[in-house]
Amino acid sequence: MSAESRESAASEPLVLVVEDEPQLVRFLRATLPAHGFRMVEAGTGERGLVEAQTRAPDLVLLDLGLPDLDGVEVVRRIRAWSAMPIVVVSARGQETDKVEALDAGADDYLTKPFGTGELLARMRVALRHSSRVQGSGEPVVEAGGLRIDLGARVVYRDGEEVRLTRTEYRLVAVLAEHAGKVLTHRHLLREVWGPGAASETHYLRVY
Repeated sequence: MSAESRESAASEPLVLVVEDEPQLVRFLRATLPAHGFRMVEAGTGERGLVEAQTRAPDLVLLDLGLPDLDGVEVVRRIRAWSAMPIVVVSARGQETDKVEALDAGADDYLTKPFGTGELLARMRVALRHSSRVQGSGEPVVEAGGLRIDLGARVVYRDGEEVRLTRTEYRLVAVLAEHAGKVLTHRHLLREVWGPGAASETHYLRVY
């Protein structure tokens, strides 16, 4: 593979599929790469949590009926440290199931069976929402000795790179996007940790 091809492949969004239904996994293996996505798989909730932390995917496709953990619990655990987009794909079609998953922090909910077009459209919407900071039109923010490169997701202080965790970076990026404005705890929690964490003010105290 040429350097240009490797660079192109690396720029494709990485999707973490947390699903134990073989037929659906085979379908996604064929569908996602054909539409410009890279894919990594996890057959259990615990494995999905490990992959989410180590791979830092651009989007998670999550089934609720996993063999070890309920998918809603997986959503809650991811939301404790990340705002990565999560689209639930589940055979559970009751309104209560959808409300529970969305309240836990899922960005969208798709009931099986679903069409390829609808799945891809919902994934695109979730990715667009998550890229608002990077696409804000001001890729580099500078204030005194602080320089935040939103495109490269790197922060510098007095010319030296500052090593930040994913959550620390998200906090800095959201504050930079709204420079000069007063932000509520609820807004910061929703933007950094997701909708399900809007009342968890102790997250902010820790950081």
